[in-house]
Amino acid sequence: MSQPGRLAGRLVALGITGSIAAFKAVDLLRLLRAEGADVVVLMTPSATRFVAPLTLAALSRRPVDADVLDLLPDGRIGHVITADAADVVVVAPATAHWLGAMAHGLAADVVTATCLATSAPVVVGPAMDGDMYAHPATQANVRILREEFGYRIVEPETGGLASGQVGIGRLAALERIVDAAIDAIGERPIRKPDPADRPPRLADADDLARDADDLVGRHVVVTAGGTAEPIDPVRFIGNRSTGAMGIAVCEAARDRGARVTLIAGMVQAAIPAGVEVIHAETAAAMQAALATLVETPTGGAGFDALVMAAAVADFRPAAPADRKIARTDAGLTLELLPNPDLLAGLGRRVRGLDETGASTGTPILPRPVLVGFAAETGGLDRAAAKLGTKRVDLLVANDVTEAGSGFGTTTNRVTLFAADGRVDPLPLLPKRIVANRILDRVAGLLDARDAAAQTGATPTPGRTSS
Repeated sequence: MSQPGRLAGRLVALGITGSIAAFKAVDLLRLLRAEGADVVVLMTPSATRFVAPLTLAALSRRPVDADVLDLLPDGRIGHVITADAADVVVVAPATAHWLGAMAHGLAADVVTATCLATSAPVVVGPAMDGDMYAHPATQANVRILREEFGYRIVEPETGGLASGQVGIGRLAALERIVDAAIDAIGERPIRKPDPADRPPRLADADDLARDADDLVGRHVVVTAGGTAEPIDPVRFIGNRSTGAMGIAVCEAARDRGARVTLIAGMVQAAIPAGVEVIHAETAAAMQAALATLVETPTGGAGFDALVMAAAVADFRPAAPADRKIARTDAGLTLELLPNPDLLAGLGRRVRGLDETGASTGTPILPRPVLVGFAAETGGLDRAAAKLGTKRVDLLVANDVTEAGSGFGTTTNRVTLFAADGRVDPLPLLPKRIVANRILDRVAGLLDARDAAAQTGATPTPGRTSS
């Protein structure tokens, strides 16, 4: 049974490698924190494809270290600081590849580098297919770690495996791993009790770890990623969006109690658990997906809020080829047609307007809150105008040429433009914090909408309670 507080004051370095069992590391992190541990997460590059670093940063309240070449904001080497400060390093799940790399000192990732650089005890929880774990090479590596390095190996268990087989290789029960970490520390004093000697906490950590319930009962639709407009069956016109910002909004909305539907374009970020997913990789497919969601069969609103974070291509080839176009020295000329502005179309639809702004139908009630994104270059001069043309309640604008604010980054610097004229520039923040700031406004708009409906008043567009 768990005894809360057994890791109080301790810094635990949690190393995650690229196993299908990596999703269990989220619960392992929760258990370590429940025991009072301060946790810093280390990930191999392949691990980031199984579980989103944003989730782990939100739960640990520290930046995730996933690149052996990354430096801390103050210039210190991240894995060296972690190695010096950690009271125990827990590597779970540990793949066969990682066991081999560690046994032979191949420090190509932050998990291995930290283990090489630390004098703290190391606990390892292997997880892999049964035949892989039974292979003599894997067993030899386990023996090296246990007998020569003194690592504590929490042997995998027998059960169902990702391959569909049943055998040994399943990650040990998480409580066993936590107990092994506590036993490994024993009576050792805390190595680095001064927070200044540990890896830094995230700025606005409390904001990042928000666990509010202000979106319980709400249906939030999020679009994420770029679209791919086909030239032929193998080529397309696209953009640099990875979908990370939209994914962060999905995770934050889910954690605040919302039912979340993700319309996923070309998304490179890991899609979080607990959300409904509709794949739509072209502008036309995304438009069709939105059309099916915006209105119920009885004419009511199909969702409470839409966060349109996807980078929908502005143009598409006029005549995509049905076969691969052969390469020629003469080059290739493409005729491009404009794609419809999906968000502007929805802005009109929910209000019952045509393209000229004239009333032509019945508005959708209760009117959903619409949030748009504007990726600009060289400044945000055009953002305020887009707020009006798209008829959204909130526009999130950023300059993608600014360092740390472009595609594929873990941070973003945005300015929030509201329909009531309010303009809020935010500092450079992790995308999960940006997501929560956006959802703060969405929750306030929804509360104002519902309060106005109860009193018969007309809510001021864009007005929130925050």
